[in-house]
Amino acid sequence: MAVQGVGIKYVGMRNEQAACYAASAVGYLTGRPAVCLVVSGPGLIHALGGMANANMNCWPVVVIGGSSDQNQETMGAFQEFPQVEACRLYSKFSARPSSLEAIPSVIEKAVRSSIYGRPGACYVDVSGDMVTARVDRARVRAAPCCPPPPVSLAHPKAVTEAVAMLKTSKQPLVIVGKGAAYSRAEDEVQELVELCGLPFLPTPMGKGVLPDDHPQCVAAARSRALLQADVVVLLGARLNWILHFGLPPRFNPQVKVIQVDICAEELGNNVKPAVALLGDIRNVVSQLLGCFRKDAWRYQSDTMWWRSLKEKMNANERMSKALAAHSSVPMNYYTVFHHIAELLPHDCIIVSEGANTMDIGRTMLYNRLPRHRLDAGTFGTMGVGLGFAIAAALVESGRKTCQRVVCVEGDSAFGFSGMEVETMCRYKLPVIIIVVNNNGIYSGVDPHTWDELGKMGDLTTIAPPVTLLPEARYDQVMAAFGGQGFFVRTPQELRSALQLCLDDWERPSLLNVLIDPASDRKQQEFPWLTRSNL
Repeated sequence: MAVQGVGIKYVGMRNEQAACYAASAVGYLTGRPAVCLVVSGPGLIHALGGMANANMNCWPVVVIGGSSDQNQETMGAFQEFPQVEACRLYSKFSARPSSLEAIPSVIEKAVRSSIYGRPGACYVDVSGDMVTARVDRARVRAAPCCPPPPVSLAHPKAVTEAVAMLKTSKQPLVIVGKGAAYSRAEDEVQELVELCGLPFLPTPMGKGVLPDDHPQCVAAARSRALLQADVVVLLGARLNWILHFGLPPRFNPQVKVIQVDICAEELGNNVKPAVALLGDIRNVVSQLLGCFRKDAWRYQSDTMWWRSLKEKMNANERMSKALAAHSSVPMNYYTVFHHIAELLPHDCIIVSEGANTMDIGRTMLYNRLPRHRLDAGTFGTMGVGLGFAIAAALVESGRKTCQRVVCVEGDSAFGFSGMEVETMCRYKLPVIIIVVNNNGIYSGVDPHTWDELGKMGDLTTIAPPVTLLPEARYDQVMAAFGGQGFFVRTPQELRSALQLCLDDWERPSLLNVLIDPASDRKQQEFPWLTRSNL
């Protein structure tokens, strides 16, 4: 009530983990941290998953947790737990103010630490006796609101080296990471790519920094682009598991990496960069642009490299279109995503999580604007979807041109935080949730097979571990709280229900889309793509 009294919005979530996911997503979308307020002990422990996820994704968030009275420490107080110490593993900064007078300065440092340098999670502990204590206002030291983070430039010599290396490359590739999205570098990155005629590949949350349907996007030939590039410009992306660590057999052993990152410790992880550009992505790309504007250079569009990439892109796109054209019922993933993609507004924010649902959806649901895709991210976290969607809807509600938020979930992923549909209904957030329901994790069984398994004995010893209850009515969960629920089996039902949802800005909706339990992705060039982001 106190924060509401001064104009701060309070959103009550059903679970601390989802609340922390939501708060961290607000930080990514706005560049300023939201606060996750949790109770002591178990409440804070539930939030640790969100803190870890924020740290791994490099998103700012401030967690404020209550704790037991200081004079009861070591006595077995109610929900006593070493909270400050525990949070140090999952945050950039973790502290308890030494007094009421110190609270403003500690909060200021938490906010500042969350956004300065590499963004991340920060924790402030407030003991029970502090909550009930009183202080003379005159003794409280006011702390000014911290300004935006300072930005840095790369060394001019390193910039010159990077430009020279790009000009001599035979098969260049720009990889655009979510660090470029966070730094608001979309205009500069687009100018660089178009001025120099370079092919680019977005990472999962780098999608939309440049439009996915941009003619120089080679996402449909991802494996070939990574394997055969001789010079890679890495813009705010890390050479971790998502990019195969930058190592053979997924990368050319002789590849030269031009690495641009805000964090000095990240430079050289797994692969020593040929050129390291330490600085803010937006500013460093501006430095590169300055060189190319003075001494123009453009990679020609008629090279063997471009022809090879386009050939592979066309082949993969033909395969996806063939799968999407299947009209049989139950539907497959490609059919579902084909119809969704045809109806979604180009400016909508897409939240996605799951196994095949997220991986296939990433290739078929295009993002055309920056910071318009939120998914399991660097940590591969399941359960983030509804919290992220709530965060995006709240951010959009405060803007003049409000954009739709569409949350595409696997049925397993939805189960992690499904009760947050009540939060959406309570605050009248018009989120559209699409549950792609295959009755399991990767694959399930149909109702008849499930019934037969039940006749064979104890399901705990018989049912495949990846199966879930067939044709579960997730749509009725949404309807129970006053939202719209749709049970969908056919392409016609899918299109009709989705259009009704897009027309309704007053309440959230959930489409429970049944697909073939055995539906899978197309055969891939590399077997790693058959793994989930779990």
